Formats: sequence, structure tokens, C-alpha cells
Amino acid sequence: MQYWARRLEQEIDGVMRIFGGVQQLRGIYNENRNLFEVKENVPRKLVEKVAGDIESLLAKKVRALKRLATAAEKFQKAHHWQDNIRVRFRALDDPDGEEIEREKSNSLKLEFTDDANFKTKVNYSYAAVQIPTDIYKGSTVILNELNWTQALEDVFIENRKEDPSLLWQVFGSATGVTRYYPATPWRAPNKIDLYDVRRRPWYIQGASSPKDMVIIVDVSGSVSGLTLKLMKTSVYEMLDTLSDDDYVNVASFNEKAKPVSCFKHLVQANIRNKKVFKEDVQGMVAKGTTDYKAGFEYAFDQLQNSNITRANCNKMIMMFTDGGEDRVQDVFEKYNWPNKTVRVFTFSVGQHNYDVTPLQWMACANKGEEGREEPRGGPGLEYLDVLGRPMVLAGNRAKQVQWTNVYQDALGLGLVVTGTLPVFNLTEDSSDKKNQLILGVMGIDVALNDIKKLTPRYNLGANGYVFAIDLNGYVLLHPNLQPQIINFREPVTLDFLDAELEDENKEEIRRSMIDGNDGQRFIKTLIKSLDEVKSCQVPRRWLPTSSDTPFSLRSLGLVLPPYSTYYIQANLSDQILQVKYFEYLLPNSFESEGHVFIAPREYCKDLDLSDNNTEFLENFIALMEKVTPDSKQCDNFLLHNLILDTGITQQLVERVWKDQDLNTYSLLAVFAATDGGITRVFPNKAADDWEEEPEPFNASFYRRSLDNKGYIFKPPYRDAGYRGLDLENNTIGILVSTAVELSIGGKTLKPAVVGVKLDLEAWAEKFKVLASNRTDRDQLGTRRCDPSTSCEMDCEANNKDLICVLIDDGGFLVLSNQEDHWYQVGKFFSEVDANLMSALYNNSFYTRKESYDFQSVCAPEAQSNTGAAPRGVFVPTMADFLNLAWWTSAAPRGPPRMCPGAEDVTADSMESRETSCIMKQTQYYFSTVNATYNAMIDCGNCSRLFHAQRLANTNLLFVVADKPMCSQCESVKLLQAEIRDPNQCELVDRPRYRKGPHICFDYNATVRRVWGAPGIWVAGAKGRPSPRVHQLSDVSALGCPPGCGWGAFVGGRWWYVTVLLF
Repeated sequence: MQYWARRLEQEIDGVMRIFGGVQQLRGIYNENRNLFEVKENVPRKLVEKVAGDIESLLAKKVRALKRLATAAEKFQKAHHWQDNIRVRFRALDDPDGEEIEREKSNSLKLEFTDDANFKTKVNYSYAAVQIPTDIYKGSTVILNELNWTQALEDVFIENRKEDPSLLWQVFGSATGVTRYYPATPWRAPNKIDLYDVRRRPWYIQGASSPKDMVIIVDVSGSVSGLTLKLMKTSVYEMLDTLSDDDYVNVASFNEKAKPVSCFKHLVQANIRNKKVFKEDVQGMVAKGTTDYKAGFEYAFDQLQNSNITRANCNKMIMMFTDGGEDRVQDVFEKYNWPNKTVRVFTFSVGQHNYDVTPLQWMACANKGEEGREEPRGGPGLEYLDVLGRPMVLAGNRAKQVQWTNVYQDALGLGLVVTGTLPVFNLTEDSSDKKNQLILGVMGIDVALNDIKKLTPRYNLGANGYVFAIDLNGYVLLHPNLQPQIINFREPVTLDFLDAELEDENKEEIRRSMIDGNDGQRFIKTLIKSLDEVKSCQVPRRWLPTSSDTPFSLRSLGLVLPPYSTYYIQANLSDQILQVKYFEYLLPNSFESEGHVFIAPREYCKDLDLSDNNTEFLENFIALMEKVTPDSKQCDNFLLHNLILDTGITQQLVERVWKDQDLNTYSLLAVFAATDGGITRVFPNKAADDWEEEPEPFNASFYRRSLDNKGYIFKPPYRDAGYRGLDLENNTIGILVSTAVELSIGGKTLKPAVVGVKLDLEAWAEKFKVLASNRTDRDQLGTRRCDPSTSCEMDCEANNKDLICVLIDDGGFLVLSNQEDHWYQVGKFFSEVDANLMSALYNNSFYTRKESYDFQSVCAPEAQSNTGAAPRGVFVPTMADFLNLAWWTSAAPRGPPRMCPGAEDVTADSMESRETSCIMKQTQYYFSTVNATYNAMIDCGNCSRLFHAQRLANTNLLFVVADKPMCSQCESVKLLQAEIRDPNQCELVDRPRYRKGPHICFDYNATVRRVWGAPGIWVAGAKGRPSPRVHQLSDVSALGCPPGCGWGAFVGGRWWYVTVLLF
């Protein structure tokens, strides 16, 4: 076998030396030494420059944000409340839309123009307003809000004049009104407009300090049918008011309390954990009797557990019930009094005649609020007002700009981060006491792409990058932050250790960055290939550092492979040479010089990008006919390097490729790719079957060749379900590539990768010959050895008895002597021969690494309705309430009723669509075993002998084994494919290090009690109602003295009087 291995090694090396042209390309670079300089990447200087550039970008946004917040507080303070206010407006997305006052002479028709920055049509002369669908647009509260926020329009415009790069400027009001600039027609992210600014991640983060929340749900027997459905929906909506800085648990109770999910303690309110809660809440069943004591004791025990990671700021209990008599005063005396460190919020749900006084008392006695849940509304967002009061009283200490996680902009900007600043009500009452209300949150968006543009990319090479993380360990910048499906209501959260392949070194780097420590490390670490099916160990230089930018809660880091310490910077001052090299980009040169793919980079500002590389090349050539590579509108570094590499690869064609007959060695193509963005494929016709990325930095073969020495084989990846092609009509190619390493003045770098594309069928035949005892004098078919003879068996003559394969470093089949394996080339080898692959793994030829992909896309799982088990109960979201017409309009004398037949609505009726999901991934890679190895796969009479040896200077393992003689030796198949949804409950038992916001506003001794109707705070400046007052014609009819709260049916409508005690 060692003899066969040497023959294979020699054949591969010979072909690559003749056709790869590594030596020749080195010579070409040295001959053109006068056309480029070798520059050095100094890590610390790079990081400092990025930090400074981000600081400059965001400083302008912060100034605009503070200007807006100050102006808003001033405008609201000067505003005079009007009971009979009249405001005229028209829906921008519908010329015939609703008008509160239908006076045609005052209607406004706006003209919108396309804006590349906003990716939509905008009007810079006006701001626009969005009001949630469940809020009456003609209410006095909303009209007064629209009136005073109108003055913000001038500030929006002035901000843009000072900084034309500003994107959306938004004021989110505590009443639900969103005023945004510039004006654009509102387009709901979903079919039904469920947008409420108060539930957006940026608003929630800006309006309150972090929270530890326990939600307890009454599931006694009286809670059934509609009431239970409402409770489940209310829990969903409550969870949506939490962010990644918050911690939560959900429990149900009757006689006893128990968690609804597998989480036994408070867990971070991230997307994944909230998803578990939402799924498990569906399983709640109503039975038994109500015992408030059991629910509250469970909740207080959860909040008192100090052995877990939690927010350690606001603590609260949210109870959903249909009513009861017990006030559980003894529980509050034991756990919460006299300090009252835990706020209690109670929610009375459903249509019933229970006395809600005990619920009111619980909330009032524990600094909370009591409210009623309406079918059309989620749980009261007013609790954010309660939490905001200490912030208002803290004044300027709470006026700190916060930057959100990455999330999807609702108006189409894509991924953004938002700077937020709370806006306070500065009015005073008749006794000159300060108002305690948050008016809302001011926000300014920054597109993630605008921040990415400030980071170096191409001088770091294909495998170098800058990244940034926040105090939760989530990445803001990282090349692997690429969500496939984005829920616009949730932030895009990817932990640094999930963006990478986790190991101890990276855990220490992450902790160091969260703590704000600078440093530098040289480590050997596992990385995942671009296609996420392979991994390998490579050396990396890590430079984590803290940042004092306006991103004060972010840390920047730099990853740099050793070979990227230096890079080439072209200097084509000779314009004649520029023109000469540029001509090799023209399609009329492809037939003789090979096809050229150019990386779709932003070489110039006016260059139109395209996913079609032929079209992109045409756009590039057309622009170059108008401008020069030295134009100020172009990136001179990118353009000069591109043109230089065009000329250098053309010289490789002239010196090496044109003089060779590819068919002699059964080659489909030869190619070269460069850091400068050129991929040249020869001959031209081979480009028709070229499937690699035109951007070398995104091509798996390119990045893997840089990270590994020798020749890297890359078969076409095939998943387990692939059934193959007809080889007579379809040619399959296998890429073999290697990096070109230069040493110039003692500086080592890798500016290019060269390779060949093997014809699979021809090389499979050649493989059999090379792994045989045949000499040049032997004729095929003249030799035959079998176990009964004394001669040696080989992979050609004995292909019916022996399996001979080449497997790559990820465990994927590259070549085989078995013709029925040829269509399986590119499959994980366990799909081809599970028994043999398991033996290779068990004998330490391969090691595996398991990781999780939190950005995967999954088709909806089919729901089985077979068998005797009952069908799963479908629990509607707020979207479903509207979309499926669950509710009729409110009846004249009562709350809304459920539509007939709604009980029969199941999940089957919902539209099937792909969703984001978590996938468990397993990658295999070579272990340290590097010698010839013989072993027996023991299985009695079905045992198999196999031999394995690594091929030198390649990423291949050569394996020869007996064919399986029977099927009794079936072993467990190793899985390389992704597995859906790992156990999230196991993951939370291994919490990762994090730090929450460094300031907490959860208590102020001067916070006082306020009373009023829903959303009504009667105590306003100098006795007049505040802007958040719904005017009741007969408040006295409610019979509610100051300090109480309850629900009542008055004047043909339900009014829910809320009570706040702080």
C-alpha cells in the first residue's frame, strides 16, 4: 500500500508542477517587482483606526439624537392640551385613505423620489406618522400627541442638513405614535400591520433598565376556553416586550406551581429561550383550584435565587388570572415587605364577574399595576411607564445614548443598529413636583453596512477580519453574521462563540473583550469552511481590544493569519501598462487568454453591482471607459491591484498553460485566483461549468488553500439525498489547488492560489491503475489475484473484492475504484460505507467537532394528525387574531365576542412558510495520526480488514478495505448533516459570561402614586390633564377614589382603571 501511496503522491505532484505553475507565478511576481509594494498590516494601528472611524461616524448621530431629545422635551412642555383638537392627515400609502377631517382643500399629495441610501422612495420635506392599528386615530390623546410632535419636523430637517448621511430619525411615543423622517409610505413588514413602536427592540431598550421577570399564569379549572387562549396570547405578547438584557421564567399554577418549560430558573430573554417558552405555553391545560400563594411563592423563590446569571436590576412578577378572593398578604410580608424590591403586576383576563379588588390590592401594595386584558390588545405596555419613572427622576444620569443589537429595520434598510435616548416629560404639577412620565424614545438608525465599510477588508486577505461584540457577547460585526431569515420583531443575536468554532482560547478572548481588556494572542484554532461541512486547525493572531467610541459597550477585535501580515499594493503609474493589462479583461481576449471572472467589489462609486458576473464585468468595462484607475470616485487600491493581477495571470497563461495539452492528463481546466479579485479559468469553454464564487475571498477552495500546505482536493459537495448524474452526458470535476507563497525581502505572503480541475471519470480509472501492481508492460485484464492465490491483490485487478478510496480531510469521498461510487463523489463517506467510516473515526483518523448554527432556515414541520392522540391546540398570536377574524367588532353593550366556528381553527389552516431554526452541525477533521495503519473491523464471520494512510502534501486519506461480505456488520452511521433544533434546555445550563448595562434605574424614593383610566394619568401640569389622558365624560361614574383601580362597564364601553403605586 505504501508503494501505491507513493505513486499517487508522485502523480499528483507531477501534474501540479506542470500545470499549476506555482514556480512560474513566483517568477512572474518577482519580475514585476517594480509594479507593487509590500505593505505591512500592523494590528494595533488597524484596530485603532477602525475605532476612530466608527467614533467619527457615530459622534454625528449622537449629536443629532441629543438635539432631537432636547427639542422634544421643550416642545411637549410648551404644548397646551386641547380637548377639542382637530388634526388633518392622510395615509401616505393610500391617496384615498382615512382622513380625520375630510376637507379636500387641506389634503396633501406628496411626491416621493427613489433614494439609494434608504432603498425606497422618500420625501425630505416632511415627516410621516404611523399609528398602531389597535389605537383609535381620532382619540384626543393621539391628536394632541400629533400636534406637539409636529414641531420635530424642523429639527429632523436641520439634522439632515448638518449630516446628510443620517438615515431614519424616529420618535417613538409612549402612546404608540411613531413619527419618522424622511416621509415615506408606510409598508407593513407583514400582510397585516402589527407594528407597534413600543414593542420594537430599540424602544424597549431605551425606555427601561434591565428586568428580572417571572410570569405566573392561573390554570385553575375556571380558566378554560377563550380565557385560557387569551392568557396564552398575553404571555406571548409579554415575552415580546423583553430584550436580551432581561431575564425571565414562566410558570403555571393551580394548587401547585410549576414551570411551563424545562427551564428551572431565570434564563436570558433571547430569541431562542423565548421561542421555547412560547411553544411550551401552548401545552397549558386548565384544571384544579386556584392557589395564589403557590404561584407567588414560586415567583419570589425564582427572583431570590442568587446562584444564577440574571439582570440584577428591576424585579417583577406578572400574574395572569381570571380572578380570586385571596390577597396572600402573608406571602408579601414574608418575601417583599417592607422594602418592596419586587414589583407586582396583575392582569385580570376574560369575561367574568369576579371581584378584582384583591388583584388591585396586590399590585398597589407592591409598587405595581393592575389591568384588564382585552381580546384585541396584548398585555398592558403601561408597565414600561412604571419602570421608566425612576429614570425620569434620575434626570441627566439616565440620559445616556444606548446602542441596540443588530436588528431588521421595519422600513427596508436591512440590518441596522439604533442609537436611543429616552425623552422625559418635564412638566410640573401645581405643587411644582416633577412629572414622572417617559414621553417616549428617540432613535437614529445606522446601517450595518455603513459600519462595515469602515473596517479593512481586502488588505487583511481572505481569512483576516475585524469583529465587534457587545456586553452580552453578541457580535455586531463578524463575517459569519449572515442571518437567512429575519423576524423584524426580534433582534439578530449571534454569540461570538457561535459565530466561531468554540474552544477555550476563544472563550478567554470573549471574556477579555467583554471586560474591556486589550491584548494579543497567537493560537492554533479550529475554523469552519465556508460551506460549513469541513473544519481544520489553523494558526491565527488575535488582537482583542476595548473601545472608547460612542459604541462604549462594544469591543473591537482583529483576526489575522500569519501569511496576511503583509499584502501587495499595486502602483501602476504607467498608463500605457494600465491600458495593456486592462485589455485582458475584455471578453474578446477570453478565447486565447482564458475566461476572467472579476470579484464583485465596489471599485468605484458609480459602478452598478450585479450578481451576474458577466453583467458586472460589462458594467465595469463601461465605467472604465469613462474614468481612470486614479479617479477620485474610485478605490485606487482595489483598481490597481485588480489590473495588476489581470496582467500577472495573463503572463501565466502565456508561459505555462498555452503550451500544455490538458487532455493528456485528463484535465478539464486550469485556473488561478488572486487577492486582487481575479479568477482566470483556462480554456475559455471551461468557464461554462465553473461553479466557484467569482469573489476569491468567498471561494472555499481559495480560503482553504491559503490555510493549508500542499494540494487541497475539493470534490463537488453532495448531500445525502443526491442521486447522481449520467456520467456519459455530464462531466464532473474535482478541484485541486495550492497557494502561491512569496518571500520578498524576508516578508512572506500568499497573494494567489493556482490549481487544476480533474475529470472525475478519467482520474477514477487512473486511480485504479496507480493503486495497482501493474507496470507499464502489463496489459489490463492479464492479471487476476484473489484471496485463494499467493499473489498480491490490488485496487484494479481486484476491484470486486477490494474497496479503494481517497477521502478528504472532512471525510468526503474524492475518488473510488468502485464505479457505483462515482456518482457519490462529494458525499460524506458514512453515506457511502458507514461501517468503514465508523472504523476510521474509532481508530482516530478523524476527530469531530459539534457546533450550532443559529442562522439556519427550516421548512415547517409537518403535523401528524394520525392515531388516537388529540390534535395539538393552536394558540393564536396577535397576527392570527386579526388575520383569521377571530374577533367581531365590539358589541354595543359588551366586550368583543368570539366568531362562530373559531374553536375549529387549527395550525393546519395557517400558511406554511420557512422559518429560522437552530441546527446542530458536526464537522470532521484529521487527527494527529499520520502513519500507515492496519486494523480489523471485528464482526465475527463478517469481519473486514482495512489499511489507511495519509497522502503526503495533500488533504487526502488513502483507504483500502475488504468489501463487506454480509450485512450483519451494520454500524451506527456517523452523521455529518445538520440536525434540527438541539435541546435548548441543555444549553441554558451552560450559561456564557456576560455583563449587563452598567447603570440600573429601579428605585427612587420620590416616585409617587397616580390614578386614572386606561392610559390616563390625571395628575398633569397645573391641574390640566397630561397628553396621555383619554377624556371620560363621567369619571365619577366609575366610583374610584384616588389610590384604587378596577375595570367597569360605563357608557356602553369597557373602561379599565389602572392603579399605580410606587
